[in-house]
Order: sequence, then structure tokens, then C-alpha cells
Amino acid sequence: MSDNTSQPEGASQQYPPQQYPQPQYPQQQYQQPYGQSQYAQPLYPQQYVPTAYAPYAPPQPRGLSITSMVLGLASIVFWFTFLVPAGAIVLGIIGLKKEPAGRGMSITGIILGGVCLLGTIVAVVFWIFFIVAAVGTAGVVGTTSGYAS
Repeated sequence: MSDNTSQPEGASQQYPPQQYPQPQYPQQQYQQPYGQSQYAQPLYPQQYVPTAYAPYAPPQPRGLSITSMVLGLASIVFWFTFLVPAGAIVLGIIGLKKEPAGRGMSITGIILGGVCLLGTIVAVVFWIFFIVAAVGTAGVVGTTSGYAS
């Protein structure tokens, strides 16, 4: 450690001075030619450069498909009306033929409308059976014996 010629690790070394000094350039200020302002328009007009973007395609209509799906969802609540599920089925079938972009929504409306319409038919048959059974037993309940009085 007493040796002055060795430096500890990480200490910076001193470099000898440069032999050739860097040239000094005079600073010049750039001036706009012909008195143009700093924010002037370019001298040449801009040319159209075609891009690789696809042209904009308008969205395909999906009104019937959306209506079919909404009526199908509404027929879950209003299954007993018969008109809501039937409307979902009819608009779904028309939407399948006319609107290929809304195919999924049309199928959803058809399935929900069909299930709810089937539920309506089962409920109506059940109620008819219940009413017929109730009316048929009403005549039997009035007479307690098989003899006429």
C-alpha cells in the first residue's frame, strides 16, 4: 500500500493531453431565403401517396336478426303471449335468409322462441286437460248415489 505508483481498483486513470486540438467552427445562423416566414408552406405541393389500407365497407344490416334475438329473450318472460315467441321464430327465419352477418343472433332468436313456444303449447294442453278433468268430475261430485230420487 505504500507504493504510490499503483492505484486502487476502480480509480480512473489519467490520460495524456490530446496532441491535436479540436477545430473551432464559427457558429452560423440559418436564415429563411427570400424573406419567407418560419412556418411557410412547402415549395412543392404534397402528392397523394396510396396506402395499403382496405377500403371502408359499410356495416351489413342486422335489424331482423337483432329483433329476433330480443324477442327470443323477451319470450322467456312473456312466453304465455304466444305472439312474442312466434315473432322471434318468424323474424329469425327471415333474418337467416336475408342477413348472413347476423346468423348467430337469428339462431338464438329461433331457439329461444321455439323453446318458449313449445312451453306455451305444453302449458295450454296441460290447462285444457286440467279443465276437462275438473268439469268431468264436477258432474260426479253432485250425485252421491247411483239412484235417482
